[in-house]
Amino acid sequence: MTLPPIDAAIIDLDGTLVDTLGDFGVALNLMLAELGLPVVQTSDVDRMVGKGSEHLIRSTLTHVVTGRNAAELEALFPAAMAAYQRNYLAINGQHSAVYPGAIQGLAALHAAGVPMTCLTNKPTAFALPLLAQKGLLPFFSHVFGGDAFERKKPDPLPLLKTCEALGTAPGRTLMVGDSSNDAQAARAAGCPVVLVTYGYNHGQPARDVDADGHLDSLADVPAWLSARAQQGLFQQMVGR
Repeated sequence: MTLPPIDAAIIDLDGTLVDTLGDFGVALNLMLAELGLPVVQTSDVDRMVGKGSEHLIRSTLTHVVTGRNAAELEALFPAAMAAYQRNYLAINGQHSAVYPGAIQGLAALHAAGVPMTCLTNKPTAFALPLLAQKGLLPFFSHVFGGDAFERKKPDPLPLLKTCEALGTAPGRTLMVGDSSNDAQAARAAGCPVVLVTYGYNHGQPARDVDADGHLDSLADVPAWLSARAQQGLFQQMVGR
C-alpha cells in the first residue's frame, strides 16, 4: 500500500477510538445522585460530550435542573465537578469499548511508519489509563488531554502544539476525529482531516461536517490515504 507524504497523524479518542458514552453516563449519574438531582439519559449525553469536562458538567446541570437561574446553576458547578472527576476515575473504561476497526487502523499506520499522537478534550488523567486499559497506548508517542494546553478543540492551538511536539508541519499532519470540533480545529490549523461516521458529533451526522473524507471505520484510513496519493489529490489538500 502506498501512503501519501504525511509525516504524522493526530487521533481523537472519545467517539473515534473508544465508545465511552457508557462511562460518561454512569459517572454523570453517580455525580447527580450525590447532588440529589435527576438522572440523565445516554441519548442526551451523546449531544453534550466532546468539548471537555467543564462543558459536559455545565450542560448536564442545565439539562436536569429546572427552576434555577444561571448563577444558581454555576454555584452547583464546583461540587458537581469534584463528584464527576472522582466517580469517572473509579469507573473509567468499565462501560466503554474500542470501536471495531480502531486497532486495525492504528496498527496499519504504525506499520507504515506514521508517528501518532492522541489528542483529546478528555482530561489527561482520564485519557492515559483508558488508552492503557484498552491496549491502545503503545501506538502513541504522545497523549495530550484537554488540560494539556491553554485552549481545547475546536480551537486550533492544541493541533498546532501537537504538531510542534511531533516536529511536523500542520499541512503534513493528518487529523482523524469524529466531530466538528476536530474538523474546525484542523481547518484552522491547516491540517488535512478525515472524520469517522460512527462517533458523537453533538448528535449531528458527521457527514454534514466539512472534512477531506468521511470513513465508516478507522481501519479505512490507510486505504483512503493511499487512494488519494495515487490520484494526486492529497498534494492538493496539503497545498491549500
